[in-house]
Amino acid sequence: MKVVVIGAGIGGLASALDLAASGIDVTLVERHDQPGGRMREKAIGDVAIDSGPTVFTMRWVFEDLFKLAGTTLDAELDLARATELARHFWQDGSRLDLYPDIDRSVAAIDEFAGAADAEAYKKFAKRSARIFETLDKPFMRAERPSMFGLPFAVGLTRLHRLIETRPWRTLWEELDATFDDPRLRQLFARYATYCGSSPFDSPATLMLIAHAERAGVWMVRGGMQRFAEALARAATKAGAELRFGDGVARIDTGNDRVRGVMLDTGERLDADAIVFNGDVNALSEGLLGETATHAVADRRRDPRSLSAVTVSASAETRDFPLGYHSVFFGSDYPSEFESIFGQQTVCDDPTVYVCAQDRIDGKARSKPERLFFLINAPPRAHSPKETAQLVDRLFASLDRHGFAPDIEHSVVTDPTEFGERFPGTSGAIYGWPTHGVDGTFKRSGSRTHIKGLYLAGGSVHPGPGIPMVALSGRIAANALRKDLKA
Repeated sequence: MKVVVIGAGIGGLASALDLAASGIDVTLVERHDQPGGRMREKAIGDVAIDSGPTVFTMRWVFEDLFKLAGTTLDAELDLARATELARHFWQDGSRLDLYPDIDRSVAAIDEFAGAADAEAYKKFAKRSARIFETLDKPFMRAERPSMFGLPFAVGLTRLHRLIETRPWRTLWEELDATFDDPRLRQLFARYATYCGSSPFDSPATLMLIAHAERAGVWMVRGGMQRFAEALARAATKAGAELRFGDGVARIDTGNDRVRGVMLDTGERLDADAIVFNGDVNALSEGLLGETATHAVADRRRDPRSLSAVTVSASAETRDFPLGYHSVFFGSDYPSEFESIFGQQTVCDDPTVYVCAQDRIDGKARSKPERLFFLINAPPRAHSPKETAQLVDRLFASLDRHGFAPDIEHSVVTDPTEFGERFPGTSGAIYGWPTHGVDGTFKRSGSRTHIKGLYLAGGSVHPGPGIPMVALSGRIAANALRKDLKA
């Protein structure tokens, strides 16, 4: 049994490791020269800056993965657990820090917004934990959940738990009914952006993200690229062959099943099965050959998730009180999402995310600091002029908060580059938005219409985010093994 995995993003690495550990002959091919996919770093002068994911959650997902290769996370990586989840700023000068410790967050919210909202946060934390526990195995770890099958997967005796997830209400509606302070609604609504969505269109179910974050946020000393490299080492240790700099020109099929892949170099690799860790639209668009275009439902006309304009920089911060994660909120939150999803543009005063990567252990240890800035943007091509205007808008928003970093060196990434680096995405970072009651059920599962072709990555179930794409890789591996035994 020979399996080819296409793409060394986290989903592809997880699938390759899982399959190799079960004794299957696995070759992973990646057109770029290093693993990680969206987990990447940018060189700024003589330093490297994380310019994709900056932390990871749901540590147990990766403990299980590394165990397959006979190693552990702690043996492979120098990790630090965040004692502060994020620092949040508003233009009126107010600030709120959130913590994994619920009691510390309750005390902070009490001082920030009053006792009623502090009590409301306790209930919110409890509810988000119950939603996570309800959906963990029957939805997130399931191969292909359906909206009508989920009640049976959860269990009819636990149907009340499923009702508590409130899929028919938007996240914003639920937060509006929970918190009196509009700043808290804005803060917790931001969880929708973690999966590239609008809180005004996403189900309240996304409250579960709050629990995943409170359960532990982990940073990697040396940068997140080390995480991808460690996963690649583990896959190799498990027996997989990893080949970098090898792009796939097409997937070859015969008798309606996969037969192998043709590389850009002209080399052919025979395969009894293939795991494609990339955007499913790349298949529909024929980017992996004509015969693979009918492998999945064609979603090319469906709206895509958020993209971003990012700035990776070394900068002087003038002793501004940044956290490792800082969020600078814009003045009109609804307009941010209406601009992106409705008008395909960016509002004048966008929310800005900043990661101060030298502050893992608190205060920065070096000057200038390594900073990563991000604003959400529509998933379409941007001209250099438009991107430059959005960068100006990003720093103007920060200036309204009194934060004016002195940039020494910087590199900008826009949706055009995301689209070029990740074919089929149109620049979208998170696949499709999780909008509507049925939005999450529209994602492809691990199996396709072509025998032997399986899917992993952020555009398929269970969705975007480092632990989720890792789960998608393992779900694909498990589906492949089941079919092999059939």
